[in-house]
Amino acid sequence: MKGMTAPDVWSDQGRALTVEDMENMPDDEFRYELDDGVLIVSPAPSSLHQHVVFRLAQVLDAACPPELLVLPGPGMNLSRHQHRVPDVAVVGADCLGTVFQERPPLLVVEVASPRTRLYDRNRKKDVYEQFGVGCYWIVDPDPGQPELTAFELRGGSYRLVARVAGDEAFRAAAPFPVTVAPSALARAGR
Repeated sequence: MKGMTAPDVWSDQGRALTVEDMENMPDDEFRYELDDGVLIVSPAPSSLHQHVVFRLAQVLDAACPPELLVLPGPGMNLSRHQHRVPDVAVVGADCLGTVFQERPPLLVVEVASPRTRLYDRNRKKDVYEQFGVGCYWIVDPDPGQPELTAFELRGGSYRLVARVAGDEAFRAAAPFPVTVAPSALARAGR
């Protein structure tokens, strides 16, 4: 039996898509995610978005202990009908043998854009909370006032642990000690 191609998947409107279908998505500039079996296709991120992702991955990687990995843009299978691609994740170093992550990361970070801001703060937060992601950060790279909002899973629910803006530093304890200032992530140059 042959696998479905992306056009086959898109044209079969009579069923919910599964994480198995994600393995057949085209390797192009788009980001493919599943939300309860519904395909979500996002265009390539802006230059500012990519810059913030890169900077944040560098900051996290410099502080990351050897038993963990910082991965930009990993695919994650949260359930049969839920596949996500966060901007940055911190996972166990033993995960490199899988195509997609299947265990909850210790940290997931989404860099918000005007078109994803509400989705990141609501639906994605709920999905990551239900999956058991230990820490969830949202970085808003607004050039006028960049901001970082951090949540930690406590008793099965996310609790707000920090909201910092501009040059104000967030000193995270989990998943490992690291200090992040939103303005340093969004600033051009070194």
